[in-house]
Amino acid sequence: MLLKNIFIKTSLNNLRFLSSSVKFPLLKNKIKGFKNTAGRNNLGKITSYHKGGGHKKKYRILSNLKYLDNLLGIVMSIEYDPNRTGKIASVYCANSKKYFYIIASTHLKIGHIIRAGKNSLTRSAHSMPLKRIPLGSYVYNLTLKNNRKKTGIIARSAGSHAQLIEKNSTSALVKIPSGKQLTLSLEEFCNLGRVSNEHFWLKKKTKAGQSRWMNIRPTVRGVAMNPVDHPHGGGEGKKSKKVAPRTPWGSFVKKGKLNK
Repeated sequence: MLLKNIFIKTSLNNLRFLSSSVKFPLLKNKIKGFKNTAGRNNLGKITSYHKGGGHKKKYRILSNLKYLDNLLGIVMSIEYDPNRTGKIASVYCANSKKYFYIIASTHLKIGHIIRAGKNSLTRSAHSMPLKRIPLGSYVYNLTLKNNRKKTGIIARSAGSHAQLIEKNSTSALVKIPSGKQLTLSLEEFCNLGRVSNEHFWLKKKTKAGQSRWMNIRPTVRGVAMNPVDHPHGGGEGKKSKKVAPRTPWGSFVKKGKLNK
């Protein structure tokens, strides 16, 4: 009994500050299998290091409201998506009588009405072309004309947003999260507001196991290895090489004049 109490106490300490989300049934026609490659290519060789393990995931297929003309839907749930930092929302469309997933905005809640196309309003998460959006508004999930997937491609991560700065008769000037300004067509669609889960960057990992859950393996410094394992390895104590930094295969990392 004493050992059991000790185990419960230590496990709670390791998982402090963690919040658990309510589980909702997944939309079966909007999910597909997600195979963990563990950083290996089609030949089985490791091409991306420090990956492997982690919890199994299922990919949620998001629908683009641009192609759901005259949409009138209601938000059924706000869910966690393991494949992105922002939250997603499951929406029931009254016209087609189908369910689909969208990226949730900051102020979106269960029971809110979602509109797209001609019926859309200037409210959070509603989808409409740039020509109908007031100047200075925050938008997310911007589409691009040359995007083959025909889905939103700009400002989709947690808390991110773009801002509509200027409009003329043919195009609009939009400031994207990187700080750059893009000239886009007035016919490009986007959602009003900002992506949900804006405080994601404040979360800290309290133990190494949380990284392992997310398919992240430990990263070992080359200086801490033996000479047979890395060009930086070996030496007495904490000793760094006087030569230019190299990759594990011996090629130089930095360009320019090399130190000999």
